[in-house]
Amino acid sequence: MSRILSAETRAIVNSTAPALQQHGVAITQRMYERLFVDPAVKAMFDEAAQESGEQPRRLAAAILAYAQNIDKLEALTAPVMRMAARHVDTGVRPEHYPMVANALLPAIRDILGDAATDEVLSAWGEAYWALAEILIGKEAAMYAQAESNALERIASTR
Repeated sequence: MSRILSAETRAIVNSTAPALQQHGVAITQRMYERLFVDPAVKAMFDEAAQESGEQPRRLAAAILAYAQNIDKLEALTAPVMRMAARHVDTGVRPEHYPMVANALLPAIRDILGDAATDEVLSAWGEAYWALAEILIGKEAAMYAQAESNALERIASTR
């Protein structure tokens, strides 16, 4: 079951959209710096996409889209499905989500400084986990389907 975000949380997250538009790439670059202190996590990512800046730009755009559409998440159905599929392709598991939260939220504060109040970070923490629950659910279904498909292939070769 996904979390229901309060109107206040949604309003705070939505109000950060202009800052995210301006500083989103710097936030995601900082987040990846924090995240990649763990070599095992870093190995899950396409190094070329990191070096070119493509991955930080894509993530910044996704975070901005989430902030802008926090009241109409149905607008994000296709991007969420693409993200979940990519996560399954790269082996993302539920235990990776706390690592990202622990890198993203401090990165927001690092880049936005005093504008990243405790209230803003709390709202983004709630919003992050609401989206993480959606992704984890979609990814679980995709992993289960892939396993089922593999078992069917094995059974059909016997």
